[in-house]
Amino acid sequence: MRSIYLSVDTPRWTPRTESDLQSALDQGLLSESHYTDFKRGLTTGKSANRELARDLASFGIDGGTLVVGVEENRDGSFGLYPGPLHGLAERVEQVALTIPDPPLPVYTEMIPSDADPDVGYLFVHVPPSPAAPHMVDHRYFGRGDKTKHHLADAEVRRLHNLRRLSETDTLALLDAEFDRDPVPVERRSQAHLFLLAEPINGRPEMLLSLVSGREWPQRMLLFTRGAILNQPTSNLRFAPELLSATATARRAAGAALTSYDLTADRRLRDDSHDEDAVELEIHEDGGIRIFMSRLSDRMTNPDEQVVFDAGAVMYARHLIALVLAAADQAGYVGNWALAVGATNLRGRRSYEYRNGWDATDGPRFGEDTYRKAAVVSHAQLLATPGQVTGQLLARLLRALGTDDKFAPFLTDATESATST
Repeated sequence: MRSIYLSVDTPRWTPRTESDLQSALDQGLLSESHYTDFKRGLTTGKSANRELARDLASFGIDGGTLVVGVEENRDGSFGLYPGPLHGLAERVEQVALTIPDPPLPVYTEMIPSDADPDVGYLFVHVPPSPAAPHMVDHRYFGRGDKTKHHLADAEVRRLHNLRRLSETDTLALLDAEFDRDPVPVERRSQAHLFLLAEPINGRPEMLLSLVSGREWPQRMLLFTRGAILNQPTSNLRFAPELLSATATARRAAGAALTSYDLTADRRLRDDSHDEDAVELEIHEDGGIRIFMSRLSDRMTNPDEQVVFDAGAVMYARHLIALVLAAADQAGYVGNWALAVGATNLRGRRSYEYRNGWDATDGPRFGEDTYRKAAVVSHAQLLATPGQVTGQLLARLLRALGTDDKFAPFLTDATESATST
């Protein structure tokens, strides 16, 4: 069962039984709000479907949950009214994906009644949508304190502008990471990879419990291993792996796991080689940063370095896994701004065009840097991590002529093995 956001004080509430739901109503924990709406039941027919679509669309901006099987009584209290569950979730999902424009992804979960498992309650979770606001019958919808309303043209323009600005702002954060490169300029011979994630509407200190307290190093190591090792099976292999970052260090914004090559104050050690530096940084406010300095390397040809596309793809998938784990840790189901960037790429070809160990063919990358940002929903991260990876890396792979080779990793299809 997914957590429900009720308020800043109660960011995570997970009902599992009819008794949980009744108890929350009795205690006043669960009530209609900007994030929650109740329906005694859902009637059928074209008109009812369009009204349901308007209700769902109103949650698209900030997210929320529609609870079917609860109604407000005349005295202001709330009561349980379990209804037939057969086909209800499928109908809601079909409405959400066919009537709002653009389509609105939702999650549905059922709690059967203790007395009769054929009736019960349906929770319809609407994550904040990166495509919001959503239109129904040529009108955009939002939500006030407790009810939906039509959005004025000015508000629609403002929301669309905010969506564009978020990607621009994310690229500015990526540029700041370029500036923070821990490898001194005079020692930079390889391409470096940078990845970041920021919750769009996260809460202050949403990951504070992960990066503070007496045993934060152990918690952070377990968190990272759990996120990466629990990924869907991927046959990509690349060194250095993110899990090679095992040394812990405090950072101004939170804490970090680093490889041996970086000092506690984020400097490349004098006795270290450029190619092995790795760092994962997690911020108290939910931000994630990853640095890896071996996106390119010399193989057998001392005069040419090759780009490891497989490393970029693997690390992008790791970023997505870490974001999902952070969202679960914080009970946050909102949108995320993601970005991937690389430096020192000009004139380099992909390792995939190798003859033996050397790259002997393939297009050379024509710019020094690569930068790409995307704003994605929690639903996209869960359901289509390959497509999200494609949003971040497909343009780089096309420029290197290897998009076909890595297509399975960008489309959530069966993945093939690639190692470096």
